[in-house]
Formats: sequence, structure tokens, C-alpha cells
Amino acid sequence: MNKGFTVWFTGLSGAGKTTLAHLLDKKLKEWGRNVEILDSDTVRINLCQGLGFSKQDADISIQRIAFICKLLTRNGVAVISVTTSPYREARDKARREIGSFVEVYAKCPPEVCVERDITGLYQKAPKGDIGDFAGVSDPYEEPLNAEVVVETDKETVEESVNKIFQKLTELGYLSQTGPAEHVYSPEEEDKIKERLSRLGYI
Repeated sequence: MNKGFTVWFTGLSGAGKTTLAHLLDKKLKEWGRNVEILDSDTVRINLCQGLGFSKQDADISIQRIAFICKLLTRNGVAVISVTTSPYREARDKARREIGSFVEVYAKCPPEVCVERDITGLYQKAPKGDIGDFAGVSDPYEEPLNAEVVVETDKETVEESVNKIFQKLTELGYLSQTGPAEHVYSPEEEDKIKERLSRLGYI
């Protein structure tokens, strides 16, 4: 069975975490891996209803996400977590909880994140419509030792995902020789030969 792992994206809202996660998801599936994405919107609806943006609520949310990541990871799944997770202590706890943990810091200047904001969150936060908003009314604590740092204002999405892929390979989570080839059973080979024969190829 493939070794499971969790890629934990962290960074400001608008830093490009979701875009990176979906391309990484596509590449991992092409590599033959079972992949699950836990993004903040899905988690908020299904796991964290009623939680707000306070530090206490954010810590609870991260704890719940980490628990699901741990279960999936130990069963061989490649998990992609996409959440701001602004507090270093909570991310470190998630790392200890999950074990096979690859932190990816989507680094992007706040002014670029504001330009990319299509939901209006950065406009609402200064007015007090959103309390404890990371990077505006609440701090964002940058990772000190992330396995991968991608600078999304300077790199293309493909360049950033290739950096992540390379690190996953270096850490032994992905084979250096590429996705494993499918091995056909004798029964499957006989069926294939039969089909090819009917089509006149053999």
C-alpha cells in the first residue's frame, strides 16, 4: 500500500492555496494516488458549523481537520489540507498529530492578496464585519521551518506545484521512477487478447 501523507497548505486568504491544491490533486491522481482535499469551505460546512474566526475557534477547527487528516493518512491516502491556519502552535500540534506532514507555505504579500480578493473579505475585515481576520485584524504567524515555501506572486502555479512534487519525492512519499504500472492478471490478459483478436489486431 502507498504511504499516506498530508500536504498542509497555510498562508493568507488570497495567497493561492486552493488553486495550488487543485493542480496538486490532479497531478497526484495522475501518479495513481488516492487523494482527498479538505478545504476551509467544505470543512466549515461539514465539521465546523458555528465556529467563527476567533483564535479559540480557529484552534478547534485545526484540531478537527488534523484528526481527519490523521485517519486518512494512516490509511494510505494523500491528503491535501487547505486552510489559513494562522497560528504556529496549532500547526505544530497538527504536525505531531498527523506524523507524515508536509507544510507548504503559500507566501504572498498582503497587498497582492487584497488585489486577488473576489469575496470582499479584505474590505469587510477593517470595518469590523469580520472579527479576528488573519493578516488584518488578527496576526498571521509565518511558518519557521516549512518543508516547502512557494512565492505565489513570483512563481507560476505549475512552478509552485512542481516544487511541492519534488519535495514529496525527496521525502519518499512518491516514487522517483514515476507512477507504478498496472500489472494485469492472467485472466485480464486473456480478455485483452480476445478483444484484440476480434478487432483483427492479432
